[in-house]
Amino acid sequence: MEFNLGKTFRPKFFSLFRKGRYSPETFASDLAAGVIVGIIALPLAIAFGIASGVTPQQGLVTAIVAGFLVSVFGGSRYLIGGPTGAFIVIVSGVVAQYGIQGLVIATIMAGVMLVVMGLCRMGAIFRFIPYPIVVGFTSGIALTIFSTQVKDFLGLDVEVPSGFIPEWICYIQNIGSADLAETAMSICCLLVIIFWGKFSKKVPGSLIALVFGTAASFLLSRFAGVELATIGSKFPELAAGLPMPRPVAPHFDYETIKGLVSPAFTIAVLCAVESLLAAMVADGVTGHRHDSNTELIGQGIANIVTPMFGGIPATGALARTMASINNGGKSPVTGIVHAAVLLLIYLFLMPYAVYIPLSCLAAILVVVAYNMSEWRTFRYLLKADRADVAVLLITFFLTVLVDLTVAIEVGVLLAVVLFVKRVMETSSIEVLDDDHIAATESDEIAQLDDTEHLDIPAGVEVYEISGPFFFGLASRLEELEEGRKTGVSVRIIRMRKVSFMDSTGIRNLRNFFQRTEKRGIRVILSGVNPQVRSTLHKFGLDEEIGTEYIFPHIIPALAKANEYLRTARQSGKS
Repeated sequence: MEFNLGKTFRPKFFSLFRKGRYSPETFASDLAAGVIVGIIALPLAIAFGIASGVTPQQGLVTAIVAGFLVSVFGGSRYLIGGPTGAFIVIVSGVVAQYGIQGLVIATIMAGVMLVVMGLCRMGAIFRFIPYPIVVGFTSGIALTIFSTQVKDFLGLDVEVPSGFIPEWICYIQNIGSADLAETAMSICCLLVIIFWGKFSKKVPGSLIALVFGTAASFLLSRFAGVELATIGSKFPELAAGLPMPRPVAPHFDYETIKGLVSPAFTIAVLCAVESLLAAMVADGVTGHRHDSNTELIGQGIANIVTPMFGGIPATGALARTMASINNGGKSPVTGIVHAAVLLLIYLFLMPYAVYIPLSCLAAILVVVAYNMSEWRTFRYLLKADRADVAVLLITFFLTVLVDLTVAIEVGVLLAVVLFVKRVMETSSIEVLDDDHIAATESDEIAQLDDTEHLDIPAGVEVYEISGPFFFGLASRLEELEEGRKTGVSVRIIRMRKVSFMDSTGIRNLRNFFQRTEKRGIRVILSGVNPQVRSTLHKFGLDEEIGTEYIFPHIIPALAKANEYLRTARQSGKS
């Protein structure tokens, strides 16, 4: 494969300043949009950090560092990077099993995988992941996020076990211990988020709920003696302020890396799918096109660097991207400004985050889960064919009941199986009679001077392969050969509809040729296009069959079959 870094890695940010494309008016628009997106990202970054089993400052650091790097090195003009709800489940699982150090290593490994995917130009592949798999992932993640927030939403003072079913057993058993003040705060914040959109689209409801919840928590604590669980009660070290994030190189060892390959692969695939889907949506709204391979490399760079500053996995965030577009963002500068706004908040306002109630963050995440759930799309896909419904439900239930890592791996496998199944449905091998051949030859006859009647002489069989001849059709030639009529001296394999052959197809054709040759039957190939002919030559099969028995059309192939039969009869008489 020819490799050219200049053609593979072309960040949109650097193209802005060529030939004076970037104007002061564009910067003013990007600046305003970046400030708004930074404010929108604040409560989400804090909530995603806590829900992922890390600290709120790690969520903010991720939004700052990854947001900056994705905008500088990414392949989309509009994509805003940062932590997203999709990673909550996988990050919390990795932290629980391997600790923060394990999460850092897994994220860096995922970043390396993303860079390799981009350099190998695999960006287009992720567009072909079946939609039921994507919906199954996102709906399952949404339900899992909702499940993890019930404890803080109701103010339950219990140690909740991991796993969807154990969580709900615990909730049901302890529902009587729900705290009325915490539940009331959650419901109030939830209502603020829901109804604020009717008054303003510019300022997000989640930010208003955060301000409302924080003020209410402070006033209730100061004047009513009602103490709510807050970020400060969970992370008391925040009250002293936060240091400037500095890079720290993690310690790698072989055993840890080996154990983290699967989670790292899950993070990489999830990042690739979510970021490229968000970029495609942005393209549809703006009319611009993103570079998927550059985007993968940019996401990889962000996920290599961010964990060194204490961050968690990041990807393209669709909600923040759409907020940027809707507020006038026109270039990657919007994402850089959004990161700068969050950095200022991190340095000067984070000590006040100790007053944010956990019930308020739970309400924000409940809304995030609802928006992620795509329940209308889920219900719509249940009307699809049985294969799509099975894939949807398998992916969904694996995500919810087993593990997102398993769901991703099985989902990728299902995508491959579905692809093979669809291709097999369009590929076939059949034995043709002379009437069938005459009815399908008009296009080839029109290209030839010789338009003699196409009849299949006695002793000749014609097999037609339609579609790619690959491992999905591995045994079809052998199955067709079984029970065929005797007295056959020539078999013509018609390949005009074969677009490509893989190594299994070559092996299959070679075995067919060797079997028929042992029985004294001559194999002739017809309709072989240049690409397939090149594949035959690469494996030496054209020489085995004989280049004089390979033809671009059926007419000369039949003529050769007649010539072979005459020669065989003459040899028999002599």
